[in-house]
Amino acid sequence: MFWQRHLNKLRWVSLSLVFAGLILIPFLHLYQTYEATHSYDYLSSGEKYIYNTMELLTKPFTDDPVNSLDKIKGNTWSGNLFGIKISDPLAVVGQTFAGLTIYWPFVLSALIPVILTILLGRFYCGWICPATFLYELTDNVGTLLKRIGVPVSHRRLNHKLKYIILAVLSLLCALTGTMLFAAIYPPAIIGRELYFQIAAQGFGVGIIFFLFTMVFDLFVARRGFCRYVCPGGALYSLLGHFRILRIKRKVQACNDCVKCTAICQFDLDPMRDDFGQECNNCSACIAICPTDALMFTLNWKDSVYQGPGHLGHHYKQRPNDGAA
Repeated sequence: MFWQRHLNKLRWVSLSLVFAGLILIPFLHLYQTYEATHSYDYLSSGEKYIYNTMELLTKPFTDDPVNSLDKIKGNTWSGNLFGIKISDPLAVVGQTFAGLTIYWPFVLSALIPVILTILLGRFYCGWICPATFLYELTDNVGTLLKRIGVPVSHRRLNHKLKYIILAVLSLLCALTGTMLFAAIYPPAIIGRELYFQIAAQGFGVGIIFFLFTMVFDLFVARRGFCRYVCPGGALYSLLGHFRILRIKRKVQACNDCVKCTAICQFDLDPMRDDFGQECNNCSACIAICPTDALMFTLNWKDSVYQGPGHLGHHYKQRPNDGAA
């Protein structure tokens, strides 16, 4: 469908808003603190600028920032959104193993993401994760580096590696009683480091690890951290294995141009109907298809390879003039 070609633009709007939200929330909480302590006269010029800006932004929505702004707290790891507590399923897995007990209120806070992932697949990775926002920009940098002759690597590793990492870290959480996932999980790192920088005026050590993941993507494997290392990506892939929202190729409209396969940052092969549980439904392949041969459909499983596209030369050169 024509409108589906523009979903990738909507996805970028979503990623941008999430990233902007992670920046805005710490500023809102600083303003809330200044307001609660009645400390405006004691603020520095920079702090007064934050206060005045946040007051200007929030004034149309609330006259009680001290209490109202409590309705929006946290980040993509765990937070409170207008009274609804939402947590990343990986946070629940890590806490459950670290504590060797099930805390049901925390489990229930991951219910919404789990249900949406079962229905929509690995959509969190493609539409919400703030790391995706930066990793896709990094991929563009890799393309520019390649054009000017700087070697970038597109090595292929084993996709099962991230599932092994998920299992090993879960075991280590249980053995150490520590939430280890948060130390290497990009969405958690980004939310935490942005808060440190804005509220405490300094980055933590997590920023070093995140920069390492970007270098890994550039010089080891394209989108390598998400594809081969990220424990959250592994968990979301498992949850989304039986998703009902899938991308399907309409073979009658396909011309075998290979653009869909070339643009896929997860090394999938849409032209051969090869999506699988690694697909994050980002819709980039739909956006680039010149014949609108790719579209979202509702199905419990991917189609098996349907053969060459009917508009492509491989199909037209078959015996019987490409008759179906």
